[in-house]
Amino acid sequence: QAQFVESGGGLVQPGGSLRLFCAASGSSFVGRILGWYRQAPGKQREMLATITTGGSTNYVDSVKGRFTISRDNAENSVSVYLQMNTLKPEDTAVYYCNYGVTWRIRSWGQGTQVTVSS
Repeated sequence: QAQFVESGGGLVQPGGSLRLFCAASGSSFVGRILGWYRQAPGKQREMLATITTGGSTNYVDSVKGRFTISRDNAENSVSVYLQMNTLKPEDTAVYYCNYGVTWRIRSWGQGTQVTVSS
């Protein structure tokens, strides 16, 4: 079963940057779309960005132009990154990575907390 372990979160001031890292293992991710999600307190989890094996990306409007998703592929593991620039207080959330198509998702990792505050 695929496992996703996120890291790289922290406390950052508005306007700052963070780079999140996700280590995905336990399955073959060749041909699999992967994505980053976030869940803010009291809100539903939302998909932010997706990336195909070939590197094609899509973003939700709220992060387009500020966040960049990327991935490094291996046969049975993959690293997925989320470069976050010009962070805003409303970006405060727990960030998760997982498959980029929700019907493939079986479980979630612990996520990584991002707090944007002065």
